[in-house]
Amino acid sequence: MDQPTHVIEIEHLTYTYPGCDTPTLRDVTLSVERGDFLAIVGNNGCGKSTLCKALNGLIPQFITGRYEGKVTACGLDAAATDVGVMASHVGYVYQDFENQIIRPTVLDDASYACLNYAMPDYLERGREALRQCGLVGREGDYIWQLSGGQTHLLALAGVLSMQPEVIILDEPIAQLDPMHADRIYAVLRELNEVYGKTIIVIEHHTEYIADFCKHVLLMRDGQAAWKLPTAEALQRVDELQSCNIFPPQVTIAAHRLRRAGEYPSGTPLPVTVEEGARVFRPRPEAAPRPVRAHHCEQEVAAAFRDVSVSYRSVKGAPRTVFDGLNLEIHRGDKVALIGSNGAGKSTLMKLMVGLLKPSAGDVQLGGESIRDLKPETLSRRISMVYQNPEDMFIRDSIGADIAFAMQARKLAGSAARTDELLARFRLTELRERDGRLLSGGQMRRASLAIGIALNPAVLLLDEPTANLDIATRKEIMRTLEDLKEVTETVIIATHDMQLVCEWAERIVVLCGGRVVADGSRDEVFGNRDVLEQVGIRPPEIFTMGQTLCPGEICYTIDDFLARFTGRQSADANA
Repeated sequence: MDQPTHVIEIEHLTYTYPGCDTPTLRDVTLSVERGDFLAIVGNNGCGKSTLCKALNGLIPQFITGRYEGKVTACGLDAAATDVGVMASHVGYVYQDFENQIIRPTVLDDASYACLNYAMPDYLERGREALRQCGLVGREGDYIWQLSGGQTHLLALAGVLSMQPEVIILDEPIAQLDPMHADRIYAVLRELNEVYGKTIIVIEHHTEYIADFCKHVLLMRDGQAAWKLPTAEALQRVDELQSCNIFPPQVTIAAHRLRRAGEYPSGTPLPVTVEEGARVFRPRPEAAPRPVRAHHCEQEVAAAFRDVSVSYRSVKGAPRTVFDGLNLEIHRGDKVALIGSNGAGKSTLMKLMVGLLKPSAGDVQLGGESIRDLKPETLSRRISMVYQNPEDMFIRDSIGADIAFAMQARKLAGSAARTDELLARFRLTELRERDGRLLSGGQMRRASLAIGIALNPAVLLLDEPTANLDIATRKEIMRTLEDLKEVTETVIIATHDMQLVCEWAERIVVLCGGRVVADGSRDEVFGNRDVLEQVGIRPPEIFTMGQTLCPGEICYTIDDFLARFTGRQSADANA
């Protein structure tokens, strides 16, 4: 007997969270074909995650509320079938995937769900899931020995061990470097094409959607606006951007050329670099752009002198992060600290603020060893804003959080300074709100205000744009530009290469606990050996420029359009 064509059927689904008057999902009717690789896109609050939680019965069985309509997944009524049964048919990897890791060793965790269901072959299922996720050989390792990307793959393996037909992933690459992001999507492609799994991802990175997904669903105001093949969906540039979704940079560039009459009429917009190579060409009048080097003659603001640091390990030898690290940060530097997951970026920042102590060597601030500085003195000179902004909130309102450090030190003018920071970061109307209840962008702005409350000479930011949609990310980048007027020296640890290209004046690349590159954007991104060694991926428009003209350097779409045009237009002017 043939299986039904559609693995998921949604009929007139409306859902309202408890205590809310407005439905989050409104009359959604939708089907998903068996074997599809579907990307769900939309701005914050449009109902993407809510829709996915209805597919495996978490809504309404675990998260109650007003529920109308019907969801059928793998032939089962999701609202009426036990959530444990649904989990064996529709697997879910959450955005905060670390919370799905519950056992101490890799195989133990991968097979735990099957053990919990009393499956006699639970170990075999766990091993097969690890093999599918590329984690063979790590079975006996402790989970804290894994990198961020490997931990995400382990969460996926735990879901795969149940052998579900549908796998849902919420923002699968939000916290990963490009190398690990590529690996996650390569595994998902194999699961889809080789094992026939239906894959559903909530994703903001449209360049990955273009390369891997078959269809795109746009959620808008709680409704399914449309579901289209990927190539067709990404052509809708204006509509996507109106929903704070940004198509691939090559697509936006071609769209802007079309508006200017410089793109072949009737030719679809490219959605990948490979397609772009067929429709772009250099402008004849574009002169070669000189490579810019980083030069700094300012005084040293911070320094690492032969610094070594290791983490103790429950199993095996201690893990050495730095062994004889030497690095200087100069006053006025705007530094992007980049490298793969586990390269030591966060460790370096924790050393600078005294949260970690080196086992050898010295960390200096303004020429003084931080070992000789009292904590209250150190906190006036340097401040760190954590990757998770909620870790910065300790009071019941952001106004109180911003004022806390100043009041604890009995600084004069703390009230006026608090008002000033609230205004600067557009938080005045939110001053009485609990920081943990703000939106992602508001939390980031509030954490930045807390970070600079004491006017530190050096500000450290750990992944300031992680887990944000594109619109909120752009808002944070505007805020970072404002910081140039406030704080002399800023260091950002990030995987966000667009942030690096648009903001940083100096790039420090870490790999294996060593500085393998240190210089300007041109010096770092123009070094192919470094890019391959560390797994750095420049913004797509940079790759597009290099593909068309090796050695060409374009960091933004404006840079690219100044040097390239549509092939038909250039041929006509030749």
